[in-house]
Amino acid sequence: MGVTTGAATLRHVAPDSADALASVIGALWAEASASGTTAVVATAAARTADLLGLEPLTPPHGAAGAGWKGDSSAVLAFAEQCCLDVASISPTLRDDFLAATGPLAGGLVASLWVVDMVPRTRAALVALFGPGGWPPPQVEPAPAGIWGALDRLMRVVPALDALDPVTSELVRLRGARQHDCRLCRSLRSRSALRAGATEAEFDAVDHYADSSLSALARASLAFCDAMLWTPGRIGADVVAALQAEARPDQQVELVLDVTRNALNKVAVALGADAAHVEDGIEVYDVEPDGSLVYGLAPD
Repeated sequence: MGVTTGAATLRHVAPDSADALASVIGALWAEASASGTTAVVATAAARTADLLGLEPLTPPHGAAGAGWKGDSSAVLAFAEQCCLDVASISPTLRDDFLAATGPLAGGLVASLWVVDMVPRTRAALVALFGPGGWPPPQVEPAPAGIWGALDRLMRVVPALDALDPVTSELVRLRGARQHDCRLCRSLRSRSALRAGATEAEFDAVDHYADSSLSALARASLAFCDAMLWTPGRIGADVVAALQAEARPDQQVELVLDVTRNALNKVAVALGADAAHVEDGIEVYDVEPDGSLVYGLAPD
């Protein structure tokens, strides 16, 4: 392929996703600049990246740094816990964040997700394909704000189809259980079920290393864990195992899947992750436009 960096491989394999990711970053700084929260978002980016051993996102020239007079300590404490273990967000931490941010809470929680997840995404691609070449940050307002930019990212990633639906669903469930998202844990992909996936396979994500799952699935789940828990030190053995089982396009799709799936951190952090069903599971699928449909029959 003649491509030797994570940035270039992303651009080559998944150009729509590369564009969407760049738009998310541009919308991040536009949102922060418009709300006067650039300083606290940049501080959160630096702190969370330091906790994970990553390169932080930094504001570009032209992003306003001041203006917001809220309690930055509440925002930073919330950001750090979201980064380290979102399932451990306490009601007090959540309430303090919401009280400090008021009407800015929606934009800020999205911004904190971006500064948490994008460095992980970049680190994963660098581990697989090599460093260098990330585009400089821009202040680029999205048509529907930062949530509009995130919605675009959430819709373009499912268009990738290098990974089989069963592996993709196993990876989604692993992330759901690591973040303890009640809604995500309750869901099952109709595409995966149609491809023959069973509840025994889904349960095996909790002990995949010694399971009978395919070598590709085990390598993908191990890489998923590395992105979620140790993104600043993804082991050479984890990289080699995935590279031995997955093509470059599958590797890129896996990284983007983990990123997309991790938007469940926002719902978990805000306590808004309740399942649609009280018991059992709910079948979902992804429409051609990337939107999700729920409450489906398995076949």
